[in-house]
This record gives sequence, C-alpha cells and structure tokens, in this order.
Amino acid sequence: MQYAKNILETIGNTPLVKLNSITEEIDSLILAKVETFNPGNSVKDRMALKMIDDAEADGRLKPGGTIIEGTSGNTGMGLALVAIVRGYKLICVISDKQSKEKMDILRAVGAEVIVCPTNVEPDDPRSYYSVSKRLATETPNSWYVNQYDNPSNSLAHYEQTGPEIWEQTDGKITHFVAGVGTGGTISGVGKFLKEKNPNIKIWGIDTYGSVFKKYHETGIFDENEIYPYITEGIGEDILPKNVNFDIIDGFTKVTDKDAAVFTRKLAIEEGIFCGNSAGSAIKGLLQLKKHFKKEDVVVVLFHDHGSRYVGKMFNDDWMRERGFLDEEITKAIDLIKDRVGNQLVTAKTEELVSHAIERMRTHDISQIPVEDQNGFVGSIDESDLFRLYFEDKNIADKPIKEVMRKAFPIVNKDASIDKISNLIDKDNKAVLVDLENGTYQIITKYDVISAIR
Repeated sequence: MQYAKNILETIGNTPLVKLNSITEEIDSLILAKVETFNPGNSVKDRMALKMIDDAEADGRLKPGGTIIEGTSGNTGMGLALVAIVRGYKLICVISDKQSKEKMDILRAVGAEVIVCPTNVEPDDPRSYYSVSKRLATETPNSWYVNQYDNPSNSLAHYEQTGPEIWEQTDGKITHFVAGVGTGGTISGVGKFLKEKNPNIKIWGIDTYGSVFKKYHETGIFDENEIYPYITEGIGEDILPKNVNFDIIDGFTKVTDKDAAVFTRKLAIEEGIFCGNSAGSAIKGLLQLKKHFKKEDVVVVLFHDHGSRYVGKMFNDDWMRERGFLDEEITKAIDLIKDRVGNQLVTAKTEELVSHAIERMRTHDISQIPVEDQNGFVGSIDESDLFRLYFEDKNIADKPIKEVMRKAFPIVNKDASIDKISNLIDKDNKAVLVDLENGTYQIITKYDVISAIR
C-alpha cells in the first residue's frame, strides 16, 4: 500500500506545467512550477515545515509550545498544518489588506488570528511585525518564527524546491522567475540553480510601493518608494535577511492592476487557478521577454491558490471599484450602470439644510440635487456648506432654497464622457443623467476620475 503517514509528507514534488496561450508572444519554453499542489495550497508549506523542524532540533520550539508569526496568510497556513500534526498552538498576526478568505482559512485550521493595520511603519507598535514580536515576549513557552530573517526559510528551497526544478527540467533551465516577499523562495532556489549552472538567470518580481528593485540597482533604501499597495504576497517595506540580492540578477515591477488582471487571465486562458502573486509573476515574465531566446527554458513559480482571492481579484465588483476591469467607458450610462435602479438621493427646497447634511452623511455623498413639484431647481454641495458655515453658524436651520446654487445640467444616457467632463467645473460639481423612464442618476467628478484607466 502507498500512503502518506500524515499530511506533511505530501509537501513538495509539485508539477511543472507548460504555459501556452498566455505566453504565446514568447518563443521560449515557459514552464510554471505550480505550488498550489502543496497541501496548504502554497509554496510556504515547504519553509513552514523546515523552520519548525530546525526549531525543534535546536530546542527553540518545545513540546506543547505556541508558534507565533506575522504572515500574509500562506505561511500561517503551512505552520498551521505542522502545528496540527505535532500538537502546537499557533497565533498568526496578519495585516488588514489580506483577503478575508485567508483569515477565515487560518481560523478554520485552528489558528488564532490577530489583524493589524497595513498603512503603518514597520517599527510602529501596531504593525504586524511589532505585534508578533511583542506577543512572542509575552507568551510563555512560545517561539517567534520570523520568516523574514529565519535562514531555514531559504534553506528549505535550496534543499527541496531548487533540486526539484533542476531534475524536472533535466538541468536545461536557463531562467527562474519568482515574486519576492520574504525572499526565501528566490534566494534558496537561485542559490541551488547557480551552483549547478552559474549562467542561469534569476529574476525577481517586485511591486510598486516596495523597495526591492531600486535597492538592488542602486544600494539605496528609498523610503519615498514605500506606499500602500494592493498586491498580496510580494514586495516589502523592509529588507529581509532572506533576500540574497547577490543571487538575483534583476527585478521588474508590476502594477496592482496588471497583477489582478493577469491573475484572472491565468485562470481563463490556462485553467490555472492561482493567487495574486502568480498574476504578478506572469506579467513580470512577459515584461522580461526581451531577455529570453527561443532555445531557453524559463521556469516561473506560482505561489498560492486562487481560492484565497475569490472576494478580490475574482470578483467583478471588487475589480470594477478599483478600475481594474478593462471595460469600455465612453458615455454616461457606462459610468452609472451599477446604480441604475437605485433611487437618486434628492432634497426639497423647503427642507432644512440640516436634513441635507444628514442625508450626505448617511449616503456618503458630497452633492445633492434639489427639487420642487416642477422638477430639479437647484443643487447643494458640501464645499458650499462648509464655506457658508463660517459665514453663518446657524446655516443648518435655514431652508435649502436659501443656500442652493443652480441646478445640475441634465444629459441623456448616451452623452459622451467628453461632454460630461466639460460640464463639470468649479462652479458645477455634477450632472444628472435622464434614464428616460422618469428616473435620474447623478455623475460626479469622482465618477469621471474613477473611470480613468
């Protein structure tokens, strides 16, 4: 009989899969190392097991102990599998930009999940780096994993992932492409491959808002490059010790939009249902195509599974809200199609300004059309109310007709974006769209800006 003694024995030996449609513009053989076949559905299972093995061996992790780690979700899943099999408790500290699916999955496998804000400095006491370190000092019989600086991270890929790729390509690999977060995967695989053949090129995929690319090229850690980004699993605002910049030949950066769009393309065009960093990796590979020759064998690593992103990259509403869907927007109806059927928020001329203010607050809007029994006769804007308040502190108790400005222009649903843009200026903050069935919707400056691709 052939069977694994526990789930941990199924880690590794993931397949290489030839890419066809999405890489048709490249003549080289492009192979994907699909790490979703690991039991925790990500490449992080490998290093999670290795880090725990090594911590047990040297006594840092003792029986019945608590494992504590700051994670974007996938390392936490790998640690959870080992913790279940070996009887450890697990606390995962995760940033609030990570998908809800990741948080739910971690809780489903018994981890305690603590969520921290993303948009804070690494040394801020609220950051997931700081919170995980603090918990490790406060929790008896605990071990702080620290995947960023833990050498067992890259060693796992040096001992396992790199040899697998070398064997699977019969030593013919010429380029290895992978996203860079903690740096363990690219550094461990890269070190092994370069020891086998120093001519193999190692390319890292970075994201905008991360420091890796510029630091690699200039040696400068530029804090001006650090800003919030949507892409998960790659990029950092620190320099983890596991990133071996001497191993990496170069970086290319991929935008949040391209990462999301190509994550979906992988599923639709190749049938490979992977996560956000895979979209970054394949778009980065396409950006690097001038470096590949016809006879080359290029391996790109896909880190995790698409099931962790069904509420994000695989959700049309989420994509549309961020301008990531490549939809043709040329006329008024394109801007408001998601609101057709919703009731337009309006105010009456005889209502008090306080009523309009409450309506703005409730619906999170900045402009309201004003109407009477004859139709639209005026408009109010939050910037006007702000200015008028300093002229008259009793403005909230006045009727709207005393403070309203002229009515918003009305356009038909086929009006061009250019026409709408020309109508919106400092004196007129919105236009109304006649939907031809007795109903109207509003288009604001924000709607037009949101449509910019």
